Amino acid sequence: MRTLLIVLLTVFAFSSNAQFEWPNGAKAAVVFTYDDGLDCHLDIAVPQLDEFGLKGTFFCTGKSPSLYNRTEEWRAITKRGHELGNHTLFHPCDGTGRDWVKPEYDLRTYTPEQIVAELKTANTLLKAVDGNTERSYGYTCGHFVANGVDFTDSIKSIFVAARCDGPIPETMDGYKTWKTPSYTSVDPDINDLIAQVEEAKANGTIVVFMFHSVGGGYLNTATDVHKKLLQYVSENSDDLYSDSFINVMKYVKENQ
Repeated sequence: MRTLLIVLLTVFAFSSNAQFEWPNGAKAAVVFTYDDGLDCHLDIAVPQLDEFGLKGTFFCTGKSPSLYNRTEEWRAITKRGHELGNHTLFHPCDGTGRDWVKPEYDLRTYTPEQIVAELKTANTLLKAVDGNTERSYGYTCGHFVANGVDFTDSIKSIFVAARCDGPIPETMDGYKTWKTPSYTSVDPDINDLIAQVEEAKANGTIVVFMFHSVGGGYLNTATDVHKKLLQYVSENSDDLYSDSFINVMKYVKENQ
């Protein structure tokens, strides 16, 4: 009886720590996301992604000048498998310690109803661009509290999943598709980015990269560093599953 118990505990321990089953025997997933809908995304990020056959998710604000001025180009990239994600209309954030947040766009004064209405309106705008009815969301500044209330549950009916920020998960058990952790890339060395991929691979989990400017600008990633990361992921495609954020999150939800 004691031997049987030991065997059962060993099997349970092995199964609970077993690697999540990614497609085609991959050891981890890698997702590339880009915030704010910037010209550099169309000029630099997308061509580099296309060069290596990879897909990106672009969390665009409704107020993005690039989305307004280059609508047809944004529409075109979605036809090539890239994703337009919701990043609100006005990019509201908690203004604590952020003097660039205008009072009217401070989440501390938004009501949960107000942010949900803004997100629904942004979905309508993005549907007019790409025609899609399913959408993912990137929390602005990683914030999910409006006027002291966590509004996560209120958005589950209008999004497939939502990206937050945080460390590489140690396991896919209990992975939260409504607050998926992501790595914010700010002036990184290529070794820093590859280390994130390798940590996810060692854990059998996922790394979601959060980029802003590529090739110059705020929260920047250098053009050559971005390209080297894409090349690394492409060259290791047997071990790494990569797709748009919404597609990877659908896979996770279906296989949890």
